[in-house]
Amino acid sequence: MNDDELMSGVREAFETLDPVPADVLAAARASIAWRAPHATLAELAHERPGRTAAGVRGAAARTLTFACPGSGIETVEIEVAEHGRHREITGRLVPSSPALVEVRHRDLPPDGITARAEPAGLFCVPRVPQGLVSLVFRLDDGSSIVTSWIRL
Repeated sequence: MNDDELMSGVREAFETLDPVPADVLAAARASIAWRAPHATLAELAHERPGRTAAGVRGAAARTLTFACPGSGIETVEIEVAEHGRHREITGRLVPSSPALVEVRHRDLPPDGITARAEPAGLFCVPRVPQGLVSLVFRLDDGSSIVTSWIRL
């Protein structure tokens, strides 16, 4: 028995005894379409849980700050407000810069929800499904920034 035959037998055993769930395979295949190999990773640096001010109506909004070392953007600040099953993400790029904002979520196609950050760096993305989300910012200079995954 050679190595290829041995690995084939191991693969068949795992497929029979402990198959990979279909949704895990679908998420893995979709993640390939989400690759942005030259993008700068913006990692979560600070999170403030949602609080509603006294006398103010509406749901509390969570505030998150992502640090972007090595890019022209120092931080990405977002605020997440709940609206039933959906979330609304508002935010800004610091320093300000125009950009295309893309939302990555397993239930959305690769080119799913997009919005435009205006020259002041402000953006709003309504009706984002709850769950794991990552944002991609495609700056007008051709560079990209990708946030780490967060649960909304």
